[in-house]
Amino acid sequence: MSKSKKNNVALPQMSKQEKRRAEQEQQKQKTRILIVSTVALVVIIFVGLFMLASKDDSTTGSAAAPVDFNYSEMARLGKEDAPVKIVEFGDYKCPACAQFTGVIKPQIVQEYVNQDKAAFYFVNLAFIGTDSRTASLAALSVYHQNQEAFWKFFDAIYANQGEEKVEWATPDFLVSLAQQLELPIDFDLLRKDIEDKTYESELERDIQLGTDTGVTNTPSLYVNGVKVNEPFNMEEIDAQIQVAAEAVAAQ
Repeated sequence: MSKSKKNNVALPQMSKQEKRRAEQEQQKQKTRILIVSTVALVVIIFVGLFMLASKDDSTTGSAAAPVDFNYSEMARLGKEDAPVKIVEFGDYKCPACAQFTGVIKPQIVQEYVNQDKAAFYFVNLAFIGTDSRTASLAALSVYHQNQEAFWKFFDAIYANQGEEKVEWATPDFLVSLAQQLELPIDFDLLRKDIEDKTYESELERDIQLGTDTGVTNTPSLYVNGVKVNEPFNMEEIDAQIQVAAEAVAAQ
């Protein structure tokens, strides 16, 4: 009897332990399911967001159209009816623009402008400082007096560019530079145009064009209205000019 009672007492104790283990196992299983479900949900959300972002980028890219520039308002080097039109947004105080003018622009001129394959245009994006605006006003004055002399003056300003943190593009400097170049212009008129800010409205128009186009840095380059991602990469410029020329020929 005593042995039977002892067994009867032990059985309920084992049953409780098993029940506790079962409950613990069920809790662990629920925890695993919860963790897996959470991870899966997070993955689904991230995949959905990624696909949505990719779709938006694709839509934006496909919807983007070339900028419709009014080329008649810009300083031009080359023939007006050239099939490819290359636009540079630049600042005379910008060191990178000086490098572009000394290295990239001559290649564009030699390979495309001089071959009547393209025309080169310039837009004043004077934003760095006082020198930017003063030099732009001087260049615009020269342009309105003699368009051919403008490009000689244009290159000379960049070639004689001062330090970015120093004010160097003074009326005296700019008039003296024009005289040294022996430009066929009225030097007194040049000084007057600079001091009176004769072409300030045109300068503001250029700056506004840069804002409207979304230009945020100089130099920025566009080929038939399409932005060149790397303006110092001549291979990319060549490729983009080729695409533009073929598109015009196919019209």
